[in-house]
Amino acid sequence: MEESISIPRESGATADPSAAWSWAQAFQVHWPEYFMEATELALFMISACVFTTLLEFPGSPVRGLLPNPVLRRLLNGIAMGLTLLLLVHSRWGKQSGAHMNPTVTLMFFRLGKVGGWDALFYSVFQFLGGISGVLFAYGILGSALAHPPVNFIVTEPGRWGTGMAFGAEIAITFLMALTVLVTSNHKALSRFTPYFAATLLAFYIFLEAPYSGMSLNPARTFGSSIVAQNFRSIWIYFAAPALGMLLAGELFLLFGTKRGVFCAKFHHDNKMRCIFRCRYHEL
Repeated sequence: MEESISIPRESGATADPSAAWSWAQAFQVHWPEYFMEATELALFMISACVFTTLLEFPGSPVRGLLPNPVLRRLLNGIAMGLTLLLLVHSRWGKQSGAHMNPTVTLMFFRLGKVGGWDALFYSVFQFLGGISGVLFAYGILGSALAHPPVNFIVTEPGRWGTGMAFGAEIAITFLMALTVLVTSNHKALSRFTPYFAATLLAFYIFLEAPYSGMSLNPARTFGSSIVAQNFRSIWIYFAAPALGMLLAGELFLLFGTKRGVFCAKFHHDNKMRCIFRCRYHEL
């Protein structure tokens, strides 16, 4: 495993050699992780498009068998929670850290775990992955994905309006980020972090989706919006998740242990290389 040495964030010092890299050096060494991030989110989006089409497209036989919309939303949540678990536990997820979300990367950058160029490239490739996944799904599903009940799985505010959607997105992102930080930096719980995250995701889709469409992720929202050419209230899904993640990070630093954050991976109990400012061995 590729290791780097890190000094705690409070000291303001670092022994991480990648801190002085140019963008070209960072890309030359860490490009596999960038492409992994893009592919992981693309696969997540394909799964979301397929399951939502099966459950919501009026011409789907599954939709005909399940007339109850609450039950369909529950099944969709379970499907996407399992999708997240599979991606995090995949070989690529174990190596890249399975962020699949620019605001997750932003939070770990703020916490001193991700280098500047890595944070930038992770974000760019996550957006590319979100777009690619929806485009690929569109090529497979065709007009069924564009049908109004599915609508390219665009995230939009519910009938309670933009204010409710904004507040709901901050709340669910904050809780997700704080859960990941607490569990991933706890010796006994760290290996279960993916299960906590997947469970929350499933509950969010089931319970919160009617309020905001349940994004958590600017790259996920942008991928759907750009293919659908529907940018209604898209600012919510950039601003609110970033705010929720950063608030959770600051709260963790304020009330967490003095040892801080050990690494930026969702699943670190493996032998795959780590490109972050990693102290997982201390945990």
